Amino acid sequence: VEFRQVSFGYDATRPVLHDVSFEVVPGQTIALVGHTGSGKSSILNLVGKFYLPTAGQVFVDGRDLRLVTSDSLHQQMGMVTQQNFLFSGTVLDNIRMSRPDATDDEVREVLERLGCNDIIDTLPAGLLTEVGEKGGGISLGQRQLVCFARALLADPRLVLLDEATSAIDALTEARLQQALRTLLAGRTSFVVAHRLSTIREADQVLVLDHGRLVERGTHAQLLSRKSHYAELHARFVQVDDRG
Repeated sequence: VEFRQVSFGYDATRPVLHDVSFEVVPGQTIALVGHTGSGKSSILNLVGKFYLPTAGQVFVDGRDLRLVTSDSLHQQMGMVTQQNFLFSGTVLDNIRMSRPDATDDEVREVLERLGCNDIIDTLPAGLLTEVGEKGGGISLGQRQLVCFARALLADPRLVLLDEATSAIDALTEARLQQALRTLLAGRTSFVVAHRLSTIREADQVLVLDHGRLVERGTHAQLLSRKSHYAELHARFVQVDDRG
């Protein structure tokens, strides 16, 4: 994935990204950090071709996304957002949405790989537990796990993730962090990171401020510079301590 001098605004007169350029090696995990409104979600939306740049170009596999069909891109992509979208039906139906031809055994294998099959087994009817629209009837952590399993079942090359889990208890959070490592392993991924553990493990951290890419590097490299990221770091430590 490459951003080449990308600017973008949902309203063309009010840009939210300004001249952003970076390149991502296949298989890398990229953590996006910055204050609210800094442009993190906009980068996810552009990588997923939900919007097109106002100026500049976004490339995937060396091809300008303007020339790549959305269907072709989305077939190779998994996305998990804060909303954790589920529809009315069983847990099994919701996981299998990404690959309707998957067998029950394949779904269970995905849950085992995530290391969280026991969390699903605690539901009243396991995989056959009925959930309401938007995930009613199961916990926030269980909803997030269903979305992780749905993404992993599709075996995507590209993963886009907003990992916000502020309402999840510490034990469930730890389990989901391990599941997240499994989901991201070997895949090119962009994570709007809310937890220090995710940022520490990222191959690159992109630091955004008011729509501009102000720093990039590993967690350790950025801390040593004692600049924008170092200031944000204190906030992430506080979030982890509360968890």
